[in-house]
Amino acid sequence: MASLRDIKNRINSTTKMKQITKAMEMVSASKLNKAEQNAKSFVPYSEKMQEVVSGIAMHSKNSNHPMLQHRDVKKTGYVVITSDRGLAGAFNSSVLRKVYQTINERHNSTDEYTIVAIGRIGYEFFKKRNMPVGKSIIGLADQTSFADIKKLASGTVQMFTDEEVDELHIYYNHFKSVISQVVTSKQILPITSIEGQASKGSSQYEYEPDQEQILEVLLPQYAESLIYGALLDSKASEHAARMTAMSSASDNAEEIIDDLSLSYNRARQAAITQEITEIIGGVAALE
Repeated sequence: MASLRDIKNRINSTTKMKQITKAMEMVSASKLNKAEQNAKSFVPYSEKMQEVVSGIAMHSKNSNHPMLQHRDVKKTGYVVITSDRGLAGAFNSSVLRKVYQTINERHNSTDEYTIVAIGRIGYEFFKKRNMPVGKSIIGLADQTSFADIKKLASGTVQMFTDEEVDELHIYYNHFKSVISQVVTSKQILPITSIEGQASKGSSQYEYEPDQEQILEVLLPQYAESLIYGALLDSKASEHAARMTAMSSASDNAEEIIDDLSLSYNRARQAAITQEITEIIGGVAALE
């Protein structure tokens, strides 16, 4: 049986750990509010971009842009968004498990795919398994701007344009609520999501220069915006998952403290009873 000092030390250490997890929960809650605002504020831009691109593509005389055309898939690119830090519950493991299973099901050789890793956890996961990581970025700020990932996003889109990959998919955690983050996969390239999305009023725009030249500029920007939007969504999910994980850790620490306190009181009571028994025994021996 543990001594009173050992139990007391465990209570103190668990109490300190609870204070840390509680502080981390509050920090994540603060970051979540800003990240959620960023993700929601990006939606109108993304929808308008989709509307304009769709309108041009639908009414263009020549909409055979390479980014809109399917081709034989010889190599697939996977953009995987994870966090740089742990302590976020199943946030990272769920998306990595999904990507890993998908790759094993679809491909027989590492020559058939390449990975673009956003986040340290994902980068280290794939590197340890000797999976091909073509591009990566780590150490992104919690409030990420488009300038932070523009080089990676444009380089990833360029991989498709240069026919290094024949299709591009993105995997990330979609933020539904504070307690619900869903692993989501989308096809970025070739672009198929704009089909049938043109608004009725989009044909009223006058384009200068012509529609084809505008499409040449907008399509890469639209594909890059899909990556950035997914990253903002993933950041909100990350903070929500970490806040939930730290809340659970604080609750578990409280339960451990209660159990240890009960054990401490029982051990202390047993020690007092033993001392009284020894005193009574000593007095009886003197008589």
